[in-house]
Amino acid sequence: MASAARASQVRRSNLALVLDLVRRHGPMSRSAIVATTGLTRSAIAGLLGELTALRLVVESPPEPDGSPGRPSPVVSVDSQHVGALAIEVMVDEIAVSIVSLDGAIVTSMRRSRPRRRLSIRHTITDVAELVERVDEQRRSAGRSGTPRHLVGIGVSVPGVIRGVDNVVMVAPNLGWVEADLAGPLAETLGNGLAIRIGNDADLGAQAESLFGAGVGSDLMLFISGEVGVGGGVVIDGVPLIGHSGFAGEVGHLPVNPDGRPCRCGATGCWETEVGEQALLRRAGLAENGGTQAVERFLALADEGDPMAIAALNEEAKWLAVGLTGLINVLDPDRVVIAGLLGRVLPYVKAQLDRELAARRFRHARREIPILAASLGTAATTVGAAELAFGALADDPARVMTAVRSA
Repeated sequence: MASAARASQVRRSNLALVLDLVRRHGPMSRSAIVATTGLTRSAIAGLLGELTALRLVVESPPEPDGSPGRPSPVVSVDSQHVGALAIEVMVDEIAVSIVSLDGAIVTSMRRSRPRRRLSIRHTITDVAELVERVDEQRRSAGRSGTPRHLVGIGVSVPGVIRGVDNVVMVAPNLGWVEADLAGPLAETLGNGLAIRIGNDADLGAQAESLFGAGVGSDLMLFISGEVGVGGGVVIDGVPLIGHSGFAGEVGHLPVNPDGRPCRCGATGCWETEVGEQALLRRAGLAENGGTQAVERFLALADEGDPMAIAALNEEAKWLAVGLTGLINVLDPDRVVIAGLLGRVLPYVKAQLDRELAARRFRHARREIPILAASLGTAATTVGAAELAFGALADDPARVMTAVRSA
């Protein structure tokens, strides 16, 4: 009995290993999978047969290269039959998307919302309406072919999440404290899918590490800024969460003791000096103007408006102040900037480089690339989906069996 249980556990682990390998590295030959995993050819053949039957991978003949011998089939993620529901809760917007197993966004809907609708109750109502519309598109697509199976729901929130019970401990820019979002949302949606909640910056960092500008990084620092500023650190593909989930709360680094009050209760936090509200305020626009004000600011910057340019110059200075401290502490091999900060990076990059150079160690020459997130605004969406794919990644056969029988 113990031997059978152990064999089952080994097969489960090996299925997860092969699926993860193909997802992280893209199309691979069978031979490359054998070499990377150290498993036998027959074992890999059996595992790939099972993953193919579960409709998680597909095999295709390789391009002929003139080499002697029988060419090895190429294994890719099956992007057609499985998906995750990704929900983003932001201050000015909510978004619901379906993301395929290869990280591609299949369907997405966004909705701006007034700040009077930031409560948990209003958020759940608004999210549920978008979920229904997105799921109707999924069902409509399925009527003309094989329906895409959803395996879970990942929710991105700009706050600190207590992983053990999915509770949002604090989300200052939403006004939430000890907020249970997962339970009421699951009850409202009623689709039986497991819900997991994560911090928006942590999820964006994970997505960029897997599919974006962080691929191949040993230690990536990720910074994302909208109304608030968050961060994430990914070490050898593993996100740094911290003991209580507070790792990456870089927006609340104290950078200016004479600065402005922050929503967290402190004074002079980094996010009071960079990000949406700081840019709008310095450009003479309404700092709570939301998406429309941001687009107006970017248009003014393109036109060379003096106040917008001055705001960007100040942004570069304070962005460098925070980044210098983080770089000195973490020693990353690259820094990836996302969200609104990623959108303004082209405007401030030259000055940011100068500001960073003026603050670095004089006798330690380090060239650390500062990159815009290659997934753009989709980073958090893809990261939320990765959260939803977690159970599938751990036990592909069990999850797919349960989904198909539901």
